[in-house]
Amino acid sequence: MQEFSLLGKKPTRHGFGEGLVVLGERNPNVVALGGDITGSVMTSYFKEKFPDRFFSIGIAEQNATTIAVGMALSGKVPFFASYGAFCAFRNADQIRISMCYNEANVKIGGGHAGISVGPDGATHQVLEEVAFLRTLPHMTLVVPCDFLEAKKATIAIGEMVGPAYIRFGRVDVPMFTTEETPFQLGKAEVFHPGNDVAIIACGSMVWPALEAAKELSKIGVSARVINNHTIKPFDYETTVKAAQECGAIVTAEEHQVHGGLGSIVAEAVAKNYPVPMEFVGVKDSFGGSGDPTELMEKFGLTWKEIYASALMAMKRRDKGAVALRKVNEVESYSQA
Repeated sequence: MQEFSLLGKKPTRHGFGEGLVVLGERNPNVVALGGDITGSVMTSYFKEKFPDRFFSIGIAEQNATTIAVGMALSGKVPFFASYGAFCAFRNADQIRISMCYNEANVKIGGGHAGISVGPDGATHQVLEEVAFLRTLPHMTLVVPCDFLEAKKATIAIGEMVGPAYIRFGRVDVPMFTTEETPFQLGKAEVFHPGNDVAIIACGSMVWPALEAAKELSKIGVSARVINNHTIKPFDYETTVKAAQECGAIVTAEEHQVHGGLGSIVAEAVAKNYPVPMEFVGVKDSFGGSGDPTELMEKFGLTWKEIYASALMAMKRRDKGAVALRKVNEVESYSQA
């Protein structure tokens, strides 16, 4: 299994921009639509390389999505990118009906996701879109963990057929995956082995999950870290296996705990193999303006919260095991 180490820092939005250029080189039908913030979401890379295949729609997310659907139904592969707070919600109806109902081959890039946007504040810090987008039929939803995985994910959704959404951030985040790191849509990857507790994370929280696993190992706890980059289609097999083999799960995401990765994992576990769970994420709150690192600490999105949650989930599991053993002892005594 690959050992991960810090290789530098770079925003996932740059991976999206570079992946889009690769797609443009491979397929002349790939086009991009902008919403007056091309430099922020890095569609500027595509615009500079393929100016005749870039279309500025202005600050009109609903129009952009509808135009992209028309292009897709005409044989193009359109990418529209904006801030996730706007391109996931202002055009929710267009995504649901025009894009997903028609199974249109449209790709949306949701930038500046999570609270790590920083000074832009709560209005621009989208923390709820995973909960909405994962419910839409035909939608593929990806939350890459670092720059290179964002590039791989962008290329992957561009080469598949059907509606897709990729979530990426603004600020520098740790780079730790390599070209050799496996990536496949719909397939979660085990990044760190372990059988005492499973930490299932996505996006910017994968690196803190690995840090938490490292710290847990110092006290003899073996934590399995799973990078669940594809929210939909969801990898039930890897999650259920983790529940069976570890007996306790922690989820970590830069998103509301309601409706996001944690909710999906809970659904899978409840149906197939119930185990104690803890959830690291934003707790029913809007974000705020500030330094990205300070905001992540304020909202409890660091390895420390993952570490503490792992111990808590294990404690609940062990209490349950003791209680079950006592019940079995009583039943055995009664039968005797």
